[in-house]
Amino acid sequence: MLTLQEISDRLEIQKLLVDYATAIDQKQIDRLSDIFLPDAFVSYAPYGGREGAFSEIKDWLAEALEGYPASQHLVANPDITIEGDIAKGRVMCFNPLVTEDAAGKRGLTMLGLWYVDTYVRTAQGWRIASRSEEPCWIHSGDEGAQLGAV
Repeated sequence: MLTLQEISDRLEIQKLLVDYATAIDQKQIDRLSDIFLPDAFVSYAPYGGREGAFSEIKDWLAEALEGYPASQHLVANPDITIEGDIAKGRVMCFNPLVTEDAAGKRGLTMLGLWYVDTYVRTAQGWRIASRSEEPCWIHSGDEGAQLGAV
């Protein structure tokens, strides 16, 4: 049976996951400073992005998101293991992205992935200490879905 502390920790971490998805989809990058530790390792490399310390990735992320007029991050099935003030998680993400080319023509790319995270309890609450993407599939336009790393 879960203790009240374990229930509270899980709910706080799940809120962190939703807060991340909401901040990204609303392009409110400054809100991510309340989600990640400043020196958190973040990797968007599997889908062609950057990786490094969150403080270094933050500006790149804001610029990269400008290329997508709209997105929706659906996070689900959080598999979280908590050991004291450290937790590990693997969280499913379904991410449709509206794309737009130089001529203004819009398209749709869909990503299926998992976030593989480490969380740390701080005085301000749980924060992401590391996040990497584990690709599952990608579908873009009329192309068939590609499985695994792209």
